[in-house]
Amino acid sequence: MGSSDLLKIKNSLEEFNSEALRRDVKEAVWRGVPVEEIIEALRGGMEAVGDRYRAGELFVTDLIVAGEVMKEAQEVLEPSMKGTSIREIATVVVATVSGDVHDIGKNLLAMLLRAEGFRVIDLGVDVSSQRIVDAVKEYRPEILGLSALLTTNLEEFPRIVAALKKESLRDGVKVIIGGATVTKQFALESGVDAYAKTAIEGVSFCKKWVTH
Repeated sequence: MGSSDLLKIKNSLEEFNSEALRRDVKEAVWRGVPVEEIIEALRGGMEAVGDRYRAGELFVTDLIVAGEVMKEAQEVLEPSMKGTSIREIATVVVATVSGDVHDIGKNLLAMLLRAEGFRVIDLGVDVSSQRIVDAVKEYRPEILGLSALLTTNLEEFPRIVAALKKESLRDGVKVIIGGATVTKQFALESGVDAYAKTAIEGVSFCKKWVTH
């Protein structure tokens, strides 16, 4: 019975059916399906959504909706997760830099990374370089993801890299940046490890870094 419960969960997420997904998760928990298996089914659903997005069948808005649906399912599951050890690939800190409040790209990256099994610490928007450095100190992430949409805020990237070097933190963390006005050339000059044009591309970089 567990496998059919998990398939229903995966399918409901792929169909963006929030009501059905919440019901399916509750039912699976009631039947005694392990929380880890339910989470893997949710990740499988998000992975399928990501594949359809890459294939051009879905749009960014669909990814956002899928993320919200998955978040609701996780809220249903949360009481059952206490004391459960969930395997996480690595830790990623994400933030939109100081002076910028755009967050769609950052939110998509965070959502897709969580679906892949990463632990994501989202610092939000308009985050100062000092707060970002403090978060790297506190959480010791393998990856730092930074976003900026406005050209006036791009200089925050090299500023943060310099601050990480000053605190002897730079060698311990991969830095990836994104945003509509960012270019690969600017990324190279900023001293970061990668530039991702899309959230999907960003996830690919992160997976490559932690699995090789």
